Amino acid sequence: MKMTYGVKDKPKFGQLIVFAFQQLLAIMAATIAVPMIVGNGMSTSAALFGAGVGTLIYILFTKAKSPVFLGSSFAFLGSMAAAFAGGVSMSLGYLGLIIGAIFAGLVYVVIAIIVKFTGAGWVSKIMPAVVIGPTVAIIGLSLAGNAIGDMFKGNVATEGVQNADPYICLIVGLITLFVTMICSVYGKKMAKMIPFIIGICAGYAVAAVLTVIGNNTGNQALQIINFSLFENMKWVPDFTFIKASSAFGELTPEYIGTLAVAYIPVAFVVFAEHIADHKNISSIIETDLLEDPGLHRTLLGDGVGSMAGAIFGGCPNTTYGESIGCVAISGNASVTTTFATAILAIAISFVAPFSAFLATIPSCVMGGVCIALYGFIAVSGLKMVQKVDLDDNRNLFVTSVILIAGVGGLSLTFGKITITEVACALILGIVTNVILNLGKKKD
Repeated sequence: MKMTYGVKDKPKFGQLIVFAFQQLLAIMAATIAVPMIVGNGMSTSAALFGAGVGTLIYILFTKAKSPVFLGSSFAFLGSMAAAFAGGVSMSLGYLGLIIGAIFAGLVYVVIAIIVKFTGAGWVSKIMPAVVIGPTVAIIGLSLAGNAIGDMFKGNVATEGVQNADPYICLIVGLITLFVTMICSVYGKKMAKMIPFIIGICAGYAVAAVLTVIGNNTGNQALQIINFSLFENMKWVPDFTFIKASSAFGELTPEYIGTLAVAYIPVAFVVFAEHIADHKNISSIIETDLLEDPGLHRTLLGDGVGSMAGAIFGGCPNTTYGESIGCVAISGNASVTTTFATAILAIAISFVAPFSAFLATIPSCVMGGVCIALYGFIAVSGLKMVQKVDLDDNRNLFVTSVILIAGVGGLSLTFGKITITEVACALILGIVTNVILNLGKKKD
């Protein structure tokens, strides 16, 4: 894809802030969703701070050559729940979040050391385009249900039941989507590069007007935005390491073993998604990041960044498809923008009103944007398959197996460990490719 701003380009300061804000909007919903799902008093602001710190570390390790933002990983939801299970104290649970993330990060570090000495050539051999292309497509398609589901939701609820009419939310989501698409296709200069900001602002404005009308008339069907989030705002995030500071005396070998079992296997699953994400962004910016700066550097950045992120926010980080989709749609691959996004995430975590504003963006608005984001991820994966000879049944079966396993939602759960549909599809694709190419002569 032709980038308006390349990896090394530096937009002007004013534009840089706007671009950074756009990318922050793209990753924000998922980043703060993880602590909200885990509960136990986890701070969304701290998670945002941790994502910013993790991204800065990733940029450092990758020598500012990879325009990827790290955010809270959904793959570790079960692992994080295990840290609080078994009747442990709240402070010990928070300490468990940190220890578990360190276990996961160390898996990346060990693999990075192995790659450093063996090279990354084996990755291309076991994951050629016929395998990685459909897998990248599955990353986008596997998120499709989330985007569509969000299109029917506001963020106001009474007694656990949402107030807004689902079809009114759908209209707001569609307005967001179409404004985003129109700006991206027909926009001039700046408008073409910030379609997400314009789309989200348009959707938010419509939702705000409807909510005000609903509040004044008592019509719950129009109450889309939860403005009560501006009440009782906290200016300083509840950092995980502070909440965990009093729990060291409670640690037991059994609890540490539980954390190891809960986090380490999941780290191997996320490693597969790490490869797919970097193959995807490599195809977008037309530079193989597994070669330069190298897979060992991206792994170190991801692993160490994940550990640092969890120390502050409790959530292990991972590379974000939303960030990659934002690069593809906006044509802005500038790492300076990614750096500015990380700084903005850290700064905003201390600005309570702004954090609250971001939290009030209703699900239907983000759902409209995410249809475009996730769609671009899926399409970029399919573009990788364009050069694959699908008249060859070997390639046809490999692609088919991955797509059907991923779209069909094939996932495996062993206790608290879940192998996601993306990881299952990738593993099945690798095995299928190996079996069908046994004895095949090299061209």
